Amino acid sequence: MKAFVLSKYKTAVHEADVPEPVVGERDVLVRVQAAGLNQLDEKLRVGEFKAILPYRLPIILGHDVAGTVIRVGARVSAFKPGDEVYARPRDHRIGTFAERIVIDERDVALKPSSIAMDEAGSLPLVALTAWQALVEIADVRPGQKVLIHAGAGGVGSIAIQLAKHLGAEVATTASAANADFVRLLGADRVVDYRTEDFEEVLSGYDVVLDSLGGENLEKSLRILRPGGKAIGISGPPTPEFARAAGLSLILRLATAGLSRRIRTQAKRLGVDYTFLFMRASGDQLRDIAGLVDAGAIRPIVGRVFPFDETVAGMESLAKGGIRGKAVISNP
Repeated sequence: MKAFVLSKYKTAVHEADVPEPVVGERDVLVRVQAAGLNQLDEKLRVGEFKAILPYRLPIILGHDVAGTVIRVGARVSAFKPGDEVYARPRDHRIGTFAERIVIDERDVALKPSSIAMDEAGSLPLVALTAWQALVEIADVRPGQKVLIHAGAGGVGSIAIQLAKHLGAEVATTASAANADFVRLLGADRVVDYRTEDFEEVLSGYDVVLDSLGGENLEKSLRILRPGGKAIGISGPPTPEFARAAGLSLILRLATAGLSRRIRTQAKRLGVDYTFLFMRASGDQLRDIAGLVDAGAIRPIVGRVFPFDETVAGMESLAKGGIRGKAVISNP
């Protein structure tokens, strides 16, 4: 079958003919009709996550899928051929930039019935990230104040809607050109990151979801109330993450060193910092599908690339500037 493969870090993906995937007894074989493009794909391409995700190259990239079930394993009962599904395949089983993919049934859910395949393909990774940050880690409650950085992006555009659904007062950072767009998503306060310093105009927040890291994360700690939570999805990784991920002692020590500065700052301020590297979950995708079909969350697809233009789609990740998500379509 045709797929787009990464053979060497810091090079472009390329088209290749690869073997058909083998269906295990707990697996679901899906015809890929839409595959979301994520910054995680770009970070893997340039080798940024080699320590956390030590893939052996060549690999097929792609972390989001929506499509139709072709075949199921002998012990699968929740899905059948013809079902329209969506998923974020678990780490070390990625590869949605292909015509077909085999996915563990635990990572799969029926796609929301109210949206198109391209929209469903844009959702899994970013929606799971927002869910695990705001529901699992932060336990956002009505009336709390939540800051979502980069609100016009893939994670941000979903996180704003989810935080609003949870009853929060939502602030976000965005360009002036995207201010009306993020307000339509539910943002109550928009800070133009090009002309304003959010640290100077925001304070007393319960939760910050940070996708930028570095100085932006340090500032985010300072706008939290005592006991508030900053959740970072760009890093730095923490010792808690390293232990949960089963990393080696050397890597656990390395992550402790990388995050020592930000953890020390958080402790001094009386706030909490958590690094989130989202995980696959079909159960959570079922909950998210319910919110989509109820109208609480709508996917934002900023651009669609035909399957044959997957290389151009990957290049768009480095360029940025797309509202919501870009998607590869192979109807």
